[in-house]
Amino acid sequence: MFEAEGLAVAALLRDAGFDPDSLQRQNTRIPVDEITVLWQLAVARAGRPTLGLERELADTHSNTSTVGHAMACSADLRGGLERLVRYMPVISDCTAFSMQPDPRGCWLVMEHTGGRLPIPRQRLEHALLTVLMQCRWLTRRAVEPLAIEFVYPPPADDRPHRDAYGCALRFNASANRMLVSSACLALPLPTHHPELGRMHDALLDAQLEQLGQTTTATLVCAEIARRLPHGEPRRQDVAAGLGLADRTLQRRLQEEAVSFQSLLERTRRELAQQYLAEERHSLADVADRLGFVDTSNFFLACKRWFGVPPAQYRARIWAAPAAAR
Repeated sequence: MFEAEGLAVAALLRDAGFDPDSLQRQNTRIPVDEITVLWQLAVARAGRPTLGLERELADTHSNTSTVGHAMACSADLRGGLERLVRYMPVISDCTAFSMQPDPRGCWLVMEHTGGRLPIPRQRLEHALLTVLMQCRWLTRRAVEPLAIEFVYPPPADDRPHRDAYGCALRFNASANRMLVSSACLALPLPTHHPELGRMHDALLDAQLEQLGQTTTATLVCAEIARRLPHGEPRRQDVAAGLGLADRTLQRRLQEEAVSFQSLLERTRRELAQQYLAEERHSLADVADRLGFVDTSNFFLACKRWFGVPPAQYRARIWAAPAAAR
């Protein structure tokens, strides 16, 4: 996609610290911060803040591979998006989608974890546009979302965004998400094939296993992250959320040589990195989102994780993008 935009991709990869050979190896994972630096460099060299915000680019250069094939075997668009939610870890373990019901249909919510640097808005915009174009390809219909929301402030000129998404836009929102109508979710897929879908599911389930995305520890971290905004979760509650008895959860974690407390600590640390990179969150808000009863405990945790208080760590993060450029 960058090449189609006239950028020197080999130089971009080199300057972003990529090993070109690693891109050819199956199941290679690229650190999310390297992807962030790549986008930062691309936007700076293109001199265009709307880089990637064109339907043709998102349609032509997206590649969901086996996940896309499984989506296409679904009975309707809802089933296809549910497969995307389930198998997104095959594509990326730092990007996640979830579906949140709405009276008008369903919000497809996109979240990122695992990096220290703030995710460039251009990457978020391109990703949601790619999903929209995937919906149109799956249904062979002119699917248009009801609304798009982004967490960052509005651009000086939002016309390119309105042209790309074709719907109402809202900025400074609580999440990056796209609202798909009930009518669109019910659209049948012309490529529906239950038997082939089961074959793709089996391949993807095996790949999830190979990538370590089905371990109990991974599932526990996801459940902890879901519960943290409501306070520090207890192990018993997390077990119940996973449909397990507390003793069963304890046994499985022991078999994987990890403790619930270490997973709670890991999840909080990763989310702290994400939230502190986003200017829209105050320090008190971050502490609340991480389930701390007061900010003093959050300050102590940051010093334990990063060696400095949260404000100092945040200043260090925000200085990194400028240094990268």
